[in-house]
Amino acid sequence: MTVTQAVPPARRAGREHQHNRWAILVLLCVSLLLITVDATVLHIAVPALTAALEPSAVQLLWIIDVYSLIVAPLLLVFGTLGDRYGRKRLVIAGFVLFGLASAGAAFAPTPLTLIVARALLGVGGAMIMPATLSLIRQVFTDRRERAIALGVWSAVAAAGAAVGPLIGGLLVGLWWGSVFLINVPILLVLLPAALRMLPEYRDPEPRPWDATSAALSVFGILALAFGLKEAGSGSLMPFPAAAAVFLTGVALLAWFARRQTRLKTPLLDVSLFRRRDFTTGVLGVLLGVFALVGLQLMLAQYLQLVLGDTPVRAAFRMLPLVLSAITGGLVAAHLLPRLGMRATMSGGLALVAFSLTPTLTWGVEGHPVMLACCFVGIGFGVQVALLAASDTIMSAAPASHAGGAAAVEGTAYELGAGLGVAVLGTITTIAYAPGVPDVRGVPSAGMDQARQSLAGAAHVAEEIGGNAGGALLHAARWAFVNALHTTVFVSVVLLSVTAVAVAMLLRRD
Repeated sequence: MTVTQAVPPARRAGREHQHNRWAILVLLCVSLLLITVDATVLHIAVPALTAALEPSAVQLLWIIDVYSLIVAPLLLVFGTLGDRYGRKRLVIAGFVLFGLASAGAAFAPTPLTLIVARALLGVGGAMIMPATLSLIRQVFTDRRERAIALGVWSAVAAAGAAVGPLIGGLLVGLWWGSVFLINVPILLVLLPAALRMLPEYRDPEPRPWDATSAALSVFGILALAFGLKEAGSGSLMPFPAAAAVFLTGVALLAWFARRQTRLKTPLLDVSLFRRRDFTTGVLGVLLGVFALVGLQLMLAQYLQLVLGDTPVRAAFRMLPLVLSAITGGLVAAHLLPRLGMRATMSGGLALVAFSLTPTLTWGVEGHPVMLACCFVGIGFGVQVALLAASDTIMSAAPASHAGGAAAVEGTAYELGAGLGVAVLGTITTIAYAPGVPDVRGVPSAGMDQARQSLAGAAHVAEEIGGNAGGALLHAARWAFVNALHTTVFVSVVLLSVTAVAVAMLLRRD
């Protein structure tokens, strides 16, 4: 037997790529940034997108969050398929699909076409994301260097959602489709680099892939989200039918969880959830991202459609949130050893709740200084809580289950992003529509569109113009502000309860 044959394939591939391991890290982190940014890049683009495609309120919510709702369950699926068929092969296929879907989304002629393109973007993103983490562990064989590389990967993953609205605001001024089209030239550079630089690895004894579990997780999450949205709007089906779809989603996910306990090699190791610290950490990640992404969408619309900011100005007004989120991630690493996981996580969530409270008294007037302070508190608090939750997850899981714990954390992150938009968006829609009164001079069809969303009302007001258009926009702005108050109140209560629960459930450090 030769020396080469005696070395395990993963370690041999890692050694062969030692000389360019940092370049590989850059390539993988840029790939990861594309995926995480796409979860929130549309938040600033909502008014321009609404004017171009005129989606209904439910269609708009699907356009924004079908991406995250597809990515979440497929992370587990493609993590297993990468081990079976090759991680490099999966990344390359993901690049191709992500690029084609980006081009399709940029030139989508209808809301439905854009929803389909965004769903395909989610499939491509789910193909790439698990392999980036696996390849880093494969290429960096030195433990100290691997820790640095994983820290960089985590920082990029955490910052992506916060940076998304800023990138979207800068690009949408050119054309709403540019928020997708920008992915294409980047992928044209990444694709040949990946073909040349990335090592290939396949597990010689891959885990069996359970297609039934994959289908249950995907359709369960989509049914749950669809039923939730339709229960709030009723645009496609009455409430009883929407409730039935929602309960079907819950049943499919319960079936999925039960099936995992019976499989020898499950897609999701549900036994990890028997550990109280682990479950608490997962809930911390899910609710932290839930609050960040869902509220980002609502506040981005508040800046543009209530305060009248341009997309670029709105993006820069949200810059304190981005910078404080990055700072929070750095500071949390120093706070965690001193304060402990329990105080850091519960304190971060409580800070977000406290930072949101002043917005409950605001109307259609501007509060530039207080708004910046609120953004700083939200970004910093969420990021501190997320880092503490991540550390809790990995500390609670035994070393033999580290891979499964990381997969659960990634799924919770994406699921939190999708459900944040679904739940908070639905609450806003339910509270907004009844608050828009009939306006003299606006036809019934226009009023129906105006009640779909504030962006729709702004579009109708611009088309009608004159006193009627101005009166409609004024009424719609106040209706949105009142709806936003409802959404923020629900968020504050949820975050406060979670902060208290974390403080009670986590053990003393």
